[in-house]
Amino acid sequence: MAAPIDTPRIPETSSWHGVEVTEDYRWLEDAAAAATVDWTAAQQRRTREYLDALPDRAALRARLAQLLSAHTTSYRELHGAGDTWFALKQEPNRQQPMLVTRSGLDDDAVERVVVDPQALDGSGQTTIDFFVPSPDGSRVVVSLSEHGSEDGTLFVYEVAAGAVVDEPIAHANPAAAVPSVAWRHDGAGFWYGRADAAGFHQQVWFHRLGSSADVRERLDGFADPAIVENLLSASGDGRFVLDRAQRGDGGEWELFARSQSDADAAWWRVAGIEDRCVEATFAGDSLYLLSHADSEYGSVLRLRMTAGATVADATTVVPAGSRALTELAATDRTLWVADIDGGPCGLRRFGLDGAELPPVEIPPISTVSELAASGGTAVWAVESFTRPAQWWACRDGDTPARTALGTTGAVELTGYQVTREFATSADGTRVPMTVLAAPDAPRDGSRPALLTGYGGYAISLTPTFRPEVLAWLEQGGSYVVANLRGGGEYGERWHRQGRLAHKQNCFDDFIACADHLVATGITGRQRLAIMGGSNGGLLMGAVLTQRPDLARAVVAAVPVMDMLRVETTANGRYNVTEFGSVADPELFAVLRGYSPYHNVRDGARYPAVLLTGGEFDPRVDAWHPKKMAARLQAATGSGEPVLLRMESGGHGVGQSVEQKVDLVADYYAFLLDRLAVEYRPPR
Repeated sequence: MAAPIDTPRIPETSSWHGVEVTEDYRWLEDAAAAATVDWTAAQQRRTREYLDALPDRAALRARLAQLLSAHTTSYRELHGAGDTWFALKQEPNRQQPMLVTRSGLDDDAVERVVVDPQALDGSGQTTIDFFVPSPDGSRVVVSLSEHGSEDGTLFVYEVAAGAVVDEPIAHANPAAAVPSVAWRHDGAGFWYGRADAAGFHQQVWFHRLGSSADVRERLDGFADPAIVENLLSASGDGRFVLDRAQRGDGGEWELFARSQSDADAAWWRVAGIEDRCVEATFAGDSLYLLSHADSEYGSVLRLRMTAGATVADATTVVPAGSRALTELAATDRTLWVADIDGGPCGLRRFGLDGAELPPVEIPPISTVSELAASGGTAVWAVESFTRPAQWWACRDGDTPARTALGTTGAVELTGYQVTREFATSADGTRVPMTVLAAPDAPRDGSRPALLTGYGGYAISLTPTFRPEVLAWLEQGGSYVVANLRGGGEYGERWHRQGRLAHKQNCFDDFIACADHLVATGITGRQRLAIMGGSNGGLLMGAVLTQRPDLARAVVAAVPVMDMLRVETTANGRYNVTEFGSVADPELFAVLRGYSPYHNVRDGARYPAVLLTGGEFDPRVDAWHPKKMAARLQAATGSGEPVLLRMESGGHGVGQSVEQKVDLVADYYAFLLDRLAVEYRPPR
């Protein structure tokens, strides 16, 4: 391959708390500068030259295209309104899912398309960020964005006609891509979240259909108003609107409410940060709250909603148990509660008074997700590492039944074995991981393994069906998912033990999992590849700089790499609640201690590394992988390739099928090549 690019070094020094830190590649932060553009283009040419020349990439890409197109229709984000069900529907050979309505959940239900992004943009670069139907289901707010930017524009569609009926609202909820919309009970307008031009100080606005004079309803008393993120919802009886206001990404929550009966009604605080309420759902005259105030695993509180009601008036209806509670939904007569135990999930149901109802059977080592309710019906999806998602539904008083909306297709992983393993971290903590491999795979260290992890923001890596993983397993490999501290797999304490000053625990956990795979013969050191994205990309950067010998090859996708300057970016500031700020002397020392970019050592024998990024990424600025690539290329003494792969996209949200095929083909071709595994076509 071509020699590493000789990147110019322009030293720049910053000082924090009397500590001077000098770096050479800050100039790459100027994305529009000609020097940065030219450098990036040269890196991309070098990377493509390397990856396209790999002898197995074409065959791998063909196999991945087959796997990722093999499914029949699949549905996600199922929501009911009136007598109508709304869902995002993905069909084979389509680049993006479309919004559809259904008259029911059975095979004979009438279905119609409301919004088809591919009809709006044949390039496949326009995606639906989220949608929120009006209470009667006659209209729906749809957020659309392009090129993975997540900078959504809100459109109001008349469902019956599939046509836009109101002026669009641009830059609503930029870079959040969450459904922060709540309709008024009569469908005449809706509340929505909108930040200022710089992406901060998000406020709640009210939009009346047919009017361009939106009203800002400023909420006072946010814990940190600059980085607040508002998630809005409305009570089913039309009396109240709720704002769950989060202090940055992964931070604490406050809850506010207002009455819908008076246009000038004031918002009041329902729960403060100290109440630790992280989820909420309305049912009848009550608001149900998932609170961590009394237990790290969470309990469910019931608050009778009247004007001015606060969590101090709530009573406990579902006490904490031995599993962490994750989701709530409520029908007319039933409260549904999803939970998790180290990764695998479960589902329970209760009367609205908290009386426990017959259990819901969930297959072992499975995920319960997208729990939702409409009227007297609850719906949820169940999937595992070996079986794709199937939608289930249950009417009040009935037995849960599988719906007609499950994913089926030619790809199955049921011939592979799923086992749970535990590693011992540096401080003695037992860390779970799931291994997916052929049942007869020998434990002699000869087989390749791909280990992935995340460990942040209380996000749990639960069993997920990924058809592309079959292409890896067919090479005799194991696919391993580590459940690290920083995630939510064991509740809020597990999250806190991997954030802020305790972030090193996340890295130690991952290193322990990698060492366990080698020690038990699941793989060998020269057969181990590791991969992670976003916060998981930070994980990759930290472990490769702390333990260059840990794995043979690394993929760090859309990674955070410079922990000292990340908060200077628009979205970076939202992450200080998870990582901490350099303004704090103690946390500055922590951040400097593990910041991957600042801990690259000249002459160290680093493994092969593939860094990826999106030029329009709203969550992690593209300069993170660029600066890390430049630093690693200049420093490594191993002779192993350090590649930078950039694309005209975002953080991976809204990615088209073709983009995903190309990306995963590059991942697997790179990793198999560095592990010296010759591609074997499926038999």
